[in-house]
Amino acid sequence: MQPGPLNLITDVRGLKVGQAHNAALKSGTTVLTADKPLLSSVHVMGGAPGSRETDLLDPDKSAPGVDAFVLSGGSAFGLDAASGVVQGLRDMGRGFPVHTARVPIVPAAIIFDLINGGDKDWRTSPYPVLGQAALSNLEANFALGSVGAGTGAMSAMLKGGTGSASLVLDSGITVGALMIANPIGSVTTPGERHFWAAPYEIDGEFGGKGVDPSTGLGRDLNSEKITAMLKHANTTIGIVATDAKLNKAQCKRIAIAAHDGIGRACVPAHTPMDGDLIFSTTTGDKDLTNPDFELAMIGHAAALCVTRAIARAVYEASPAPNDLLPTWREKNET
Repeated sequence: MQPGPLNLITDVRGLKVGQAHNAALKSGTTVLTADKPLLSSVHVMGGAPGSRETDLLDPDKSAPGVDAFVLSGGSAFGLDAASGVVQGLRDMGRGFPVHTARVPIVPAAIIFDLINGGDKDWRTSPYPVLGQAALSNLEANFALGSVGAGTGAMSAMLKGGTGSASLVLDSGITVGALMIANPIGSVTTPGERHFWAAPYEIDGEFGGKGVDPSTGLGRDLNSEKITAMLKHANTTIGIVATDAKLNKAQCKRIAIAAHDGIGRACVPAHTPMDGDLIFSTTTGDKDLTNPDFELAMIGHAAALCVTRAIARAVYEASPAPNDLLPTWREKNET
């Protein structure tokens, strides 16, 4: 397995990502969509998720496809970003046909970034506008770090962000991940130099500092984030995608497997205070010749992409006024 040409989720042909953020707000929104509805599912392992339209992604539910996914800052307010995306898709004539109407299907998930040094004293929620703006900025080669939904994200000791990664299997199937890293846990070992994800790094994609040579790691769970915020409010959310032809139950299995990637990149992960959630989706362009084996490999690749995407999110984060936590580069490249 090797990364695709962009090392982004959009290496899955047909996918595009749009992002919008407000620097003063220290928050934003990220949208993933395609030209046709996407067969999709979801799995939640955090104890405090914030989401919209997730029940319809269960294999026993009838919704045939998703028009777009929304990942957003703003906690519960950020779910309004999906309303802006729904309106934008409706204006495009997109949506599930119901008699003479069309209803865009837009699942969404949010992170808590309400206490991160940004100006949150709005009178009208900014998130519907951010959602529409993100939908209007769709592209294949998109930025990482302090952009979109990851603009105001934080991990335990460092700024978080938006990250992505991809892998192309030996069979030619492509798998990618798009993650918003905002965990209560750390993404680096003590000292904030080495990423927990280091064993899975490819070609220095998040700094190339290698594996921490220390032993007995994982027992020091200090969190400057909690100290700065005086709140347990977090979440790592994202999307994994492939071009393999899967059914809804197989998509669910991929979403479950992908959560291993959060556990490898964030310590601890899936806590009662995190809202860890991963959507899974497919363009369905490539048939499986050995379904059980290939499904296992797609799930494995999805987890690897999630791990790398989380580390890339933190590695690519950039400083901004009134930040509560430093970036990885401020700690390691100055």
